[in-house]
Amino acid sequence: MTDENHFLREAIELARANIDKGGRPFGALVVRDGAIVASGVNEIQATNDPTAHAELTAIRAASHRLGSPDLSGCTVYASGHPCPMCMAAMRLAGVHAVMYAYSNDDGAPFGLSTAAIYEDLAKPFAEQSMTIRHVPVPVEGRPHLYAEWLQKRNQPT
Repeated sequence: MTDENHFLREAIELARANIDKGGRPFGALVVRDGAIVASGVNEIQATNDPTAHAELTAIRAASHRLGSPDLSGCTVYASGHPCPMCMAAMRLAGVHAVMYAYSNDDGAPFGLSTAAIYEDLAKPFAEQSMTIRHVPVPVEGRPHLYAEWLQKRNQPT
């Protein structure tokens, strides 16, 4: 069995255990250099947190364990196709690769597909189902927010 298959089977077993606890059927692992750094399951039902997807709980645990938000060199193994939020978080964290066992097509008959969200996000902002607008709000007498951040970040401590 390949490492990919091994880690994907572990993610699926996490998902099955989560089902037994009343959770949704999703599990994920963060792996670096062939070793599991962290794991996570979908905790939406347990926490009422709509962002508590398996991939995000695993990313949070991995970042905490590694003491860094930088997950460069890591691979995420997920039981199901990660949603756009999880994919974006993995990119922001520097995750090297993502492998998943069940596709959006596999999940669709069970109401577990995020394909419609991917389709909506591919449209221009004006055509998406959620209103998205850029509304610049200058604050007089204060520096640009990002310039202030950069200045404070570059100050010696």
